[in-house]
Amino acid sequence: MTGGTTSRRARRRQTGAGVLGPARVAADAVAVAARLRPGDIAVIDHLDLDRSSAEALVAAGPAAVLNAARSISGRYPNLGPQVLVDAGVPLVDDLGPDVLSVPDGHVLRVADGAVYDGQTLLAEGDLQTRESVAEAMAAARGGLATQLQAFAANGMAYLRDEQALLLEGEGVPQLRTRIEGRPVLVVVPGPKAVDDLAAVRPFVREHRPVLLGVDGGADLLLAAGLRPDIVLGALDQVSERALTGGAELVVRVPRTGETPGVARLRRLDLAFVSYPAGGSAADAALLLAEARGAELVVGVGTRVGLLDLVDSGREAMAGTVLTRLRVGATLVDAGAVARLYRHRISTWQVLLLVVAALVALGVALAVTPAGQDLYAALGARLADLAGWVRGLFEGS
Repeated sequence: MTGGTTSRRARRRQTGAGVLGPARVAADAVAVAARLRPGDIAVIDHLDLDRSSAEALVAAGPAAVLNAARSISGRYPNLGPQVLVDAGVPLVDDLGPDVLSVPDGHVLRVADGAVYDGQTLLAEGDLQTRESVAEAMAAARGGLATQLQAFAANGMAYLRDEQALLLEGEGVPQLRTRIEGRPVLVVVPGPKAVDDLAAVRPFVREHRPVLLGVDGGADLLLAAGLRPDIVLGALDQVSERALTGGAELVVRVPRTGETPGVARLRRLDLAFVSYPAGGSAADAALLLAEARGAELVVGVGTRVGLLDLVDSGREAMAGTVLTRLRVGATLVDAGAVARLYRHRISTWQVLLLVVAALVALGVALAVTPAGQDLYAALGARLADLAGWVRGLFEGS
């Protein structure tokens, strides 16, 4: 550590009291996020923090995130640190492995780049800001070429392991929800998922697609006033309300074995089906919809950009690209649906428009001499018709 860096950190420690909170410690960011409560301090060991993990942390409302590793190593421009600083969550980087020895639940104080136990300094790191993240991201862009080269090798490995699922749909479960011939809305947690979900509401209202929530996507559907038909994923991070709302529960079981969500479902005495699939839960959901004959698959919150793919990791990137090749033209991004969809006018709306036009025409005629003459003539004819009908009844 250079003398300049040491003096800068010393000055930072004197600038304010910082934040206090109980520590939640685990190397894996997603595992910590599942245990966080608002105001807790997340202590992780996550080299190149990815966007999905950062979003899970932000959703839990931590007071700060302490990373034993470097959140941006320079290998590639990962998006997780940007998510945290944009959300206003203090991120302290490169604290070293000793910070992981803090007992879970122990109260820590974080002041800029320093971590204290009471008045005792435990570790020092780098407090990330928008400027420092932007600078590190710019320097890391040079690593994209290396990551893309590694993608080719990982793609071959993924294709070898998942060939039966990709090409033949082997292992895709049978569901009671009818998918064949219907559109399917696949909702994945993401930075734009809420806005995209709101934008496709006219499409959902008219076409009544199958609503498939992937992990936290089920709760996004509920928050939007929509009830998911299918909930798919590990299901250990899905709210109990989403699990018990009547949706079919599909547990994605990775090739490595059983997921933590299975124990939770058994504890709640909920029926579920298993779905053995590698890659991400979002990829598994897209393959399920395509294999069961979906007419159209609309992805909400799914990854679409190059940086999104690289940020997902080499293996996940390969799975996402190959999944999109398999699903092909059936898959449409929610943003495209929102921009291109034209809402069809229903029959009652047409009738209402016609009635309004006739009323407006009648009012317009009533204020003109010609219209008044026409109404007088019609009134006379109606009076004659009424007299004729009355005469028929009196004669009988």
